[in-house]
Amino acid sequence: MKLGIAADHGGYDLKEQIKKHVEAKGIEIIDYGTHSLESVDYPDYAYKLTTAVLGKEVDLGIAICGTGVGISIACNKVEGIRAAHCTDSFTARATRQHNDANIICLGGRITGIEIAKDIIDNFLESSFDGGRHQNRINKITAIEKGEYNV
Repeated sequence: MKLGIAADHGGYDLKEQIKKHVEAKGIEIIDYGTHSLESVDYPDYAYKLTTAVLGKEVDLGIAICGTGVGISIACNKVEGIRAAHCTDSFTARATRQHNDANIICLGGRITGIEIAKDIIDNFLESSFDGGRHQNRINKITAIEKGEYNV
């Protein structure tokens, strides 16, 4: 597995800690920035990560900003991305199983490292269940393409 990670300045510290955790598990990780605490705009890093996920440079992604909300909104503007802001391990597991999420979003200013590790582990150890959930993913895709009819 190859994992991409990106953050703005509000998520930089958590990003650096998560990288160590993921690498210790033997998972290759590609860092799409930022590389300092200098103020930057999270949409720039969301775009770098989503492009890598869609281009299959990486299998899944982790996106981090101060709260996790802004970067999740930016990621979800890209067709084909299903980014989930998660604050607990159950949600991280369920979003892979039910929503086939390909990016998990965290808040560097609201999520402690031990909780973040548990969230990441649950996300990475889960996979899409398919079945009845596939129909829902198909509807999300139709919404993205402007082809959804109720």
